[in-house]
Amino acid sequence: NESSDTITIGASGDTTNIVGTLQNNGSALISGITNAQQWRVTSDFTGDADPITSNWEQADSDSAGIIGDAMSQSSGVFTFPSTGIYYIAFQVSARNPSSSSLYQSNVIGATTDNSSFSSAAEDHLSIYAANSYGNSNTAFLFDVTNTSTHKVRFSVSDQSNNTITLGDSNNHRTGVTFIRLGNT
Repeated sequence: NESSDTITIGASGDTTNIVGTLQNNGSALISGITNAQQWRVTSDFTGDADPITSNWEQADSDSAGIIGDAMSQSSGVFTFPSTGIYYIAFQVSARNPSSSSLYQSNVIGATTDNSSFSSAAEDHLSIYAANSYGNSNTAFLFDVTNTSTHKVRFSVSDQSNNTITLGDSNNHRTGVTFIRLGNT
């Protein structure tokens, strides 16, 4: 039913399924998630890593899912496959091998000029007992308007330089989730 430049599909309270993308003058109004993936650190390391430069892999076990093109990674700097608004979640699992308490900062660093990284999100974990474990989760919504200049990296900073950050090639212990939520 169309009148006065208004189109009504269904009646109030109806659920209407739209196949494809609803557009307004060529710009998408409604679309699904077009990119989602996880990356993880494959082995343990001790102390600081600013940024974590090695042992990254895209999750590939236990029927790990991916939507869209993969992120690319070089020396711990991640490049996005397309522009858009991305949800980025950084998870860190760690172990305290000593008898004193440990404190670790975990940071999502972002750049919009492909050079200067700043702390976009930061979380902390404390582990008070020897041979105990802790974890940290931090997230950031990043408006990637240019894939050549907008990039992220991930860091851990350990007060005692003793904390063991846990990695695993078959399990998401320390890693990151990227989900493209929509257009920029």
